[in-house]
Amino acid sequence: MRFRLIPTDDAFFALFNDSAANVADCARRLRDLLSDPTDQALHEKVAACERRGDEIVHTILQRLNTTFVTPFDREDIHALAEELDDVVDDMLEVSHRMQITGITTALPELKEQADLLVQCAEETEQLLRRLESMKGVQQHLDAIDRLESEGDAVHRRILARLFGGEFDALEVLRWKDVIEAMEGALNTLEDISDVVESIVLKHA
Repeated sequence: MRFRLIPTDDAFFALFNDSAANVADCARRLRDLLSDPTDQALHEKVAACERRGDEIVHTILQRLNTTFVTPFDREDIHALAEELDDVVDDMLEVSHRMQITGITTALPELKEQADLLVQCAEETEQLLRRLESMKGVQQHLDAIDRLESEGDAVHRRILARLFGGEFDALEVLRWKDVIEAMEGALNTLEDISDVVESIVLKHA
């Protein structure tokens, strides 16, 4: 262990843990919403997670601006905070698009995407809990990569169904907007894992 005259501010780890836990909660609430996309209270629960995410990330960035010695590179702290902010924004976007398009019943494939999103978010939560020690991260990195690949496969399958003649043009547009937003959330979770992997590699 290196000795420092000025200790690092390790509060960042707790804030990242809080943010990742909020991400996982947001994913679960979004999955719940698919059981009844017309339930306004369920939409509000997703929105509440997004607001909570904003608050945590704002605290992280404020702390970054006032901390002299950080536990790892400042640009990596900023990048990780931004990705954690982006992913709850992405999930809220799914909720918004369902409201705008007037979807009342979710496609089975959309529910598959949501299940994968929850699993990936929960792996992300576990990954962030290992950031301070930087040990035991590989299993979670591998799991997130696998889940995102499964999400890509579901995404391709949905698109094939949408453009296979089963739906009229308006229905295709409505579903495609929601499906692409869900795929975006899965991709952002993989971006978070990429940032963490880069941090760990720098400090290996």
